[in-house]
Amino acid sequence: MADVQVTCINKQSRNNTHEGITHLGGSGWRWTRSQVIQSIEARTNTFFTWVGGNRAEVGVVNGPNGKYVRTYADGKWNDNLLALPECGG
Repeated sequence: MADVQVTCINKQSRNNTHEGITHLGGSGWRWTRSQVIQSIEARTNTFFTWVGGNRAEVGVVNGPNGKYVRTYADGKWNDNLLALPECGG
């Protein structure tokens, strides 16, 4: 299992910003939200962000429109993914 840092996201305009994330990426990789969810649920990879000197784990949340990804640290869900820049390409 790899521990993978997420450094950028792509999102579409939606009312629920967390569900609007379409892709997550990092150094040399860019996956769809669905691929990341499948990898987390299969326990093949773990994903995290590093924002403001703090590590936050990426987890899967069941929303009203299906599963989406969100970060949590210190037992609380937070918006670290939304603080990341857009992935290029």
